[in-house]
Amino acid sequence: MEGVVAPEVIRNFSIISHVDHGKSTLSDRILELTYAVDPREMRAQYLDSMDIERERGITIKAQNVRVHWRDYVLQLIDTPGHVDFGYEVSRSLAACEGVVLLVDASQGIEAQTLANCYLALEHDLEIVAALNKIDLPAADPDRYADEIERVLGLPRDQILRISAKTGAGVVELLDEVVRRIPPPKGDPQDPLRALLFDSYYDQYRGVVSAVRVVDGTMRSGARLRFLQTGATHDVEEVGIRTPAMVEVDELGPGEVGYLIAGIKDVGEARVGETVTEVAHPATKPLEGYQNPKPMVFCGIYPIDGDEFPDLRDALEKLKLNDSSVTYEPETSAALGFGFRCGFLGLLHMEIVRERLEREFGLSLIATAPSVEYIAHLTNGGILQVDNPSAMPEPQFIDHIEEPLLKLTILGPAEYTGTIMDLCQTRRGRMQKMEYLSSDRVELIYELPLAEVVLDFFDVLKSRTKGYASLDYEPAGTQTDNLVKVDVLLAGQPVDAFSTIVHRSKADDYGRKMTAKLRELIPRQLFDVPIQAAIGGRIVARETVKAKRKDVLAKCYGGDITRKRKLLEKQKEGKKRMKSIGRVEIPQEAFISALTLEE
Repeated sequence: MEGVVAPEVIRNFSIISHVDHGKSTLSDRILELTYAVDPREMRAQYLDSMDIERERGITIKAQNVRVHWRDYVLQLIDTPGHVDFGYEVSRSLAACEGVVLLVDASQGIEAQTLANCYLALEHDLEIVAALNKIDLPAADPDRYADEIERVLGLPRDQILRISAKTGAGVVELLDEVVRRIPPPKGDPQDPLRALLFDSYYDQYRGVVSAVRVVDGTMRSGARLRFLQTGATHDVEEVGIRTPAMVEVDELGPGEVGYLIAGIKDVGEARVGETVTEVAHPATKPLEGYQNPKPMVFCGIYPIDGDEFPDLRDALEKLKLNDSSVTYEPETSAALGFGFRCGFLGLLHMEIVRERLEREFGLSLIATAPSVEYIAHLTNGGILQVDNPSAMPEPQFIDHIEEPLLKLTILGPAEYTGTIMDLCQTRRGRMQKMEYLSSDRVELIYELPLAEVVLDFFDVLKSRTKGYASLDYEPAGTQTDNLVKVDVLLAGQPVDAFSTIVHRSKADDYGRKMTAKLRELIPRQLFDVPIQAAIGGRIVARETVKAKRKDVLAKCYGGDITRKRKLLEKQKEGKKRMKSIGRVEIPQEAFISALTLEE
């Protein structure tokens, strides 16, 4: 077992960059160079442990690992790059003293490079910049070194040139990290203060938390108090990841490791929690994190109603590993019992749903994503609505506010027109436009979140042949002419299909939805009208025609009154069926109708 490491030899750093600029590959090279992993066990994206991460080639969860380099101990935290997981990045940065900022030498600065760099500057971290992928034929390191100096203000002679894939320049990068990133400050004699920056649930050992010790020493067997929740627990095991979990006797100031304290209740080990010893408690908690605010909401329902308790347990365990998910129970006339869940973005929503289905073996339906609106009522009341079916009738509403986003889009100058056209059709307002170089442009727009949520990113990528990049942050709310569109089946509203759209697009949405449902709903024994309504006004209608039995099959010629009598009898039966019949909507129809419009 290792003893406490002296703070002077520790370097805590994160790797940050835009999506796909090589963070996980650089982590792989560092693990190889420091002999942390047996060469026979080495695989690409070594730190990405989830199947989804490996399949999609993206990092979703930040991972930490301790390696030895020359006479120093490096604590590396590999962070996600996608905008939906920016929250994971901010948590990782709180556990570091410096960052390695990677920029792709063939693409230059992108939207998230800027966002993550500003995050690091806010945390007062030392930035070691490196141009990655210099082995690519399209790499132009000189040009992009100039761009980094001009846009981010980092001197070009300090920018390293590396290839994480081939390993070129990585040794120099590690030396530079040791030279430039300061060691952690902290006194081993002070009362213990440690920050939990990540947790996950292990079914055999309870909650396993990633901790960064700031002051004092965390010892195995000590009794700990969690300052926010006030709970106390005995330490069962403290240890470090190398990347295998290795038990140690104690963790000193500046060290990053893991903590197992037999915690079974998921809510007690919240991320951002400060841990101290019961015997010598610290009084002042560490600065935690702001709770991330969900931006996109959708209903998640089990296809089989009996799985509702399993879904609740699964969400509870998932929330421990990803504290940015929010959920509360809701019921729907069409879908039964489920949960209204909040996410940081669409990719986040997709990943959470996929994890629920894979890791917990559930079959789920998700309703169409919506955002949180604020309805100002005619009686002066204010209502927050994250489920369109809860929006009051139009006559009770004075006006509706919707959330806005500030979008930063970076792309080649030749696509400026297409990007502007896309933002304009989505009700965007331009705030600023700036040329970063002769052929790179930065556009800043204000757009309603509801217009971005569905497919904005995909359309942006396809219109710019994949060259544009996007970053966003919340920008308050605005009042606009918004209406709720209800879908009625045989005169009854179906809550799962309600949505809130801008008045100018309401009729079009109604026509599309009714036409789609007409193809999906099987024929009944009576006519089923499908209508789209805004308040009491019907804006679109389609009809699913009835199935009919040929009651005249046994009549060969003969008297017309005989035929008429049979048809009248059939008509009566249909009428009676219609008055008591319910339209059964198959689950497939829900799933198809709720997948977003192509």
